[in-house]
Amino acid sequence: MVDDDKSPAREVITDYAQAHFRYFRTADGTVYAQKNGHPVARPIRSQGTTGSHRQELMVGLFRDGHGVFNGTALKEALDLIEALALTEDVQPVHIRVAPGFDGATWLDLGRNDGQSVRIHPSGWDLAVPDPREVCWRRTQLTGELPLPVKDTDGKGIDLLLRLCNFATAQTECLAVAWLIGCLGPSVPVPAPFLTGPQGAGKSTGGRMLVRIIEGMSGDLRRAPKDEENLIAAVAAGWVTALDNLSHMTPDLSDAMCCIVTGAENVKRALYTDGDVVRARYRRPMLLTGIDVGVIRPDLAERLLPLRLERPRVRRTEAELWAEYAEALPVVLGSLLDLAVKVRAAQAETPTDLRMADFAHLCAQLDAATGWGTLAAYRASLDDLNDDVIEGDLLAQTVLRHADTIEAGAAQRMTSTEWLHCLSRLYSGDDLRPLPKGWPTTGKVLSDRLKRLQPTLAARGVLIDSGRTSEGRYLEMTRAQAPPPHEAKRMF
Repeated sequence: MVDDDKSPAREVITDYAQAHFRYFRTADGTVYAQKNGHPVARPIRSQGTTGSHRQELMVGLFRDGHGVFNGTALKEALDLIEALALTEDVQPVHIRVAPGFDGATWLDLGRNDGQSVRIHPSGWDLAVPDPREVCWRRTQLTGELPLPVKDTDGKGIDLLLRLCNFATAQTECLAVAWLIGCLGPSVPVPAPFLTGPQGAGKSTGGRMLVRIIEGMSGDLRRAPKDEENLIAAVAAGWVTALDNLSHMTPDLSDAMCCIVTGAENVKRALYTDGDVVRARYRRPMLLTGIDVGVIRPDLAERLLPLRLERPRVRRTEAELWAEYAEALPVVLGSLLDLAVKVRAAQAETPTDLRMADFAHLCAQLDAATGWGTLAAYRASLDDLNDDVIEGDLLAQTVLRHADTIEAGAAQRMTSTEWLHCLSRLYSGDDLRPLPKGWPTTGKVLSDRLKRLQPTLAARGVLIDSGRTSEGRYLEMTRAQAPPPHEAKRMF
């Protein structure tokens, strides 16, 4: 093809693209293409297997009688379109859940026709969102959800709880609260940790919860070996579910904390010297396992233990999943009905819990149903604090020393003096050796105590630090009375 033929081809592609697609950029500078009247957007540089913009542009040109164009013409046209789009307004893209106008939120059903669910405190309905209100991004992890059933009268919640093997009513209400939290794009939710004996159906129960949000193609996966692969999986979907955890490394624990409450990952862009790629993420997580060993205090505040029990009657996989697939439209409809009631309910926000947004959601759920979800959440955190203390010899030693301090009194020493004091208390008269992982310097002790602060505070021991003219100090205070265990009194 001669040079005179290339310019008309490029212009034909550009004119067609601008007539049939809307182009915009996100905050990180990525340019997306959105077919007119359709909410799904695709990055114009994507070569993914879910359908790239280049492919849909080629198909559109061919079907509308403009012919087939070579790669050079397509590249030059897309280069020009990308440059022009960089001057357009910034608009975010969303996976599965998105905020909308007037306090509404949207749930992507993953359908080709773009139908989505608009959730508002006044009700929910099915609609194709305005492209300027919501832009969906889809990946291989975006499964299709069935059309939810309206006016179920809570039947779907009962069906779901009958299929799962939750051990108590308190566990059931926490699972429902988590599902409602997954429908909110701005609510950080703790990660459910499905535990129980062998044969309790932890993996099956986890799949059922995940597939309410991600569709029947949603599944559990093994924990990635490194943080980069974990972040890649998190960024490509909405709910990330890790199965059969038996050990929690410090790096994996820290990564999970960031995923639950939100963080940003920055890495160098491929084939460049100075450009970077930013990935912001905050996603719901779900974990399953019998026991993961010692849980770090910061992760414990972001977990939601859900205990399962062994079913009395075993069923085949085919029978179980056939019933689940049939019930899913009703389950989703009931969950949406309940989400509407919860968002319309008025409740005070608890100010003493780390995950305050989720605690407020639990309070709203209680106002709408009277279930006692907030009390169950407090009880679950109390149990996790017990697990942290049982797995940390330093925390146990600090609590032993705190018992020697009068209620309301404070004791102040340098970190090195505290290290000697606690080490002597642990070794005792028999001078038993210090355990592996025991702090070796005052600085290490200070850092460990800062991490243990929330756990110790829940047991009435307050750790503070400061500086005087003589140097830095650590102060241990025994509260006047232990914090009330409201949840345990209620059940």
